[in-house]
Amino acid sequence: MAGIEDVARLAGVSTATVSRALSGNAHVSEGTRARVAEAASTLGYVVSSYASSLASGRTKNVGAVVPHLNRWFFCSVIEGAERALLRRGYDLTLYNLSGSGDERRTVFENHLLRQRVDAVIAVSLELTDDEVGRLLRIGKPLVGVGGPLRGVPSLTIDDVAVAELATAHLIALGHRRIGHIGGSHEFDLDFHIPTNRRLGYERALASAGIPAEDALYRKADFTIAGGYGAAKQLLGAPHDRPTAIFAASDEMAIGSILAARDLGLTVPGDVSVIGIDDHDLSDFFGLSTVAQFPDRQGEQAVELLMRSLQPSPQPSSSTKAEAATMSVSADDAATIPVPYELIVRSSTAVPPAH
Repeated sequence: MAGIEDVARLAGVSTATVSRALSGNAHVSEGTRARVAEAASTLGYVVSSYASSLASGRTKNVGAVVPHLNRWFFCSVIEGAERALLRRGYDLTLYNLSGSGDERRTVFENHLLRQRVDAVIAVSLELTDDEVGRLLRIGKPLVGVGGPLRGVPSLTIDDVAVAELATAHLIALGHRRIGHIGGSHEFDLDFHIPTNRRLGYERALASAGIPAEDALYRKADFTIAGGYGAAKQLLGAPHDRPTAIFAASDEMAIGSILAARDLGLTVPGDVSVIGIDDHDLSDFFGLSTVAQFPDRQGEQAVELLMRSLQPSPQPSSSTKAEAATMSVSADDAATIPVPYELIVRSSTAVPPAH
């Protein structure tokens, strides 16, 4: 089996240069990196991850903590992060915290603190100051996705704004009786997403001079089945039903479309429906939505981590300026807004004429 000395000899460089070129952790010219990679490929040389971790102090592994694995948003963030990590030669270890509080304590007090991961991505988890501090004190970079974390760069969507945009779309079409399906109490614990999306819904109504009615609000669990049940309640009264529904997630919006059809209603002829996410099934159902691109959020989280794990030795002026906007103090989090976009499909239209 070829060794690092063989690769160095074939590439005409030192073994130290081979190590730097193949690790991706240090500055090597692109020409030298390509020459070393070609020599390694010719000889069938593969870097030993164990030896590399001993030499560099890095595991080339990033941990990701999520509250659930059975939600499309979380899975999409992880898929985006994993793609970005694989391109950089990193592995990903996933920690699902859907169990008890003891499980979460074990992950943060043991698994993440051992030399198992180089950095951590926290997805839609409102970490405590102690959980954040434990990681930062031992030099493990941390990035949040889905809400602001104190003292940590965090990718955050404006949940009030996206809900206001979705509701405003229905109002612009002429709807005045708009139902809202939000999240139940168990989903309001981290970053208060259901509350913020309800606030955005009510803000859009208020801007249009439309009073918010409790009778037009239902709670669900961010699933298709939950949205189906909530929509059946909203649409069950034939003389007092809403002409449109804004659901706080696409899965609940899809459930609303199915409920309307089972009640003999057409979408959007009898009721318009809009959600938030741009779920993989949204196009299939013709669902209007506000896209938040979770896979891109996963990729961007990795890019932020790499600035700490693989700092550029000679950053350009633009990179320096960019890094300055990302810097954080111990007391303040750098909240990085993520893009969103209204996507209009066939599930929304002008309200039915009476």
